[in-house]
Amino acid sequence: MNFGFILPSGDARATADLARLAEKAGWDGFFVSEAVWGIDAWVALAAAAMLTRRIRLGTMLTPLPIRKPWKLASETATLDNLSRGRVILSVGLGAVDTGFGNFGEETDRKIRAEELDEGLEVLTGLWAGQPFKFDGRHYHIQPTGFNPPPPPVQRPRIPIWVVGAWPRERSMRRALRWDGLIPTRMSAAGEHLPVRPEDIVQMRETIRASRPDASAYDIVMEGKTPGNDPERARDLLQPWVEAGVTWFNEAMWDEADPARIRERILQGPARFRPLRRARSRGRTA
Repeated sequence: MNFGFILPSGDARATADLARLAEKAGWDGFFVSEAVWGIDAWVALAAAAMLTRRIRLGTMLTPLPIRKPWKLASETATLDNLSRGRVILSVGLGAVDTGFGNFGEETDRKIRAEELDEGLEVLTGLWAGQPFKFDGRHYHIQPTGFNPPPPPVQRPRIPIWVVGAWPRERSMRRALRWDGLIPTRMSAAGEHLPVRPEDIVQMRETIRASRPDASAYDIVMEGKTPGNDPERARDLLQPWVEAGVTWFNEAMWDEADPARIRERILQGPARFRPLRRARSRGRTA
């Protein structure tokens, strides 16, 4: 299992400084949020790239329907080159209660889903290079030779993690087309429910049935673990390890004290030796 840290808030300078500390403390990834209006995620991550060498950098997550996919393609390719291939892009529909309506962004879920699908096609098409043409419902692009940027360093592309709502077939099918799943669970009435390890087990079976490279496909969960209690951390993480989660991202969304955030980063990820029943299945943490 890989361990990431999600920075709940902070400007570009703080992002860079804390990413540097996170790398030294042994975290595998460092992630920032991307909002309709706020600190620019890609500027902040560029600053972090200049002070780090190993740690993966990305968003958690980018609401792609509110972004111009060609602008995002430029930003991510530029950062992947700057960081020498360390970018991870996480995308989803976005949460409309974070200001979509205030800025005139689309709030209809169906339309945002269409924009997400088309946006991913445009994004990856532009990463692949010119000539690229796209004619969709929401985006129309003609090939251009005007100052195209270098493609991303990573091949075949920057890894893309996509939110998938279990057990909604269309949402899961979208996520399975890309490189990783950020799982959520929805009731028949559309209510969001907590994701449980047993849900991950079922999702993993769907992944195995749908993808020949299922072992290389990421499943990404977030939560909180105590940095000063390894045994408690093991108890919290063991079910996720057994279920097949490949990334666990420490998320202190409700923490506003910079000192507490820094303290948790310095404590490092909750690495441990899995119990025998997990080792027998070939999992490590």
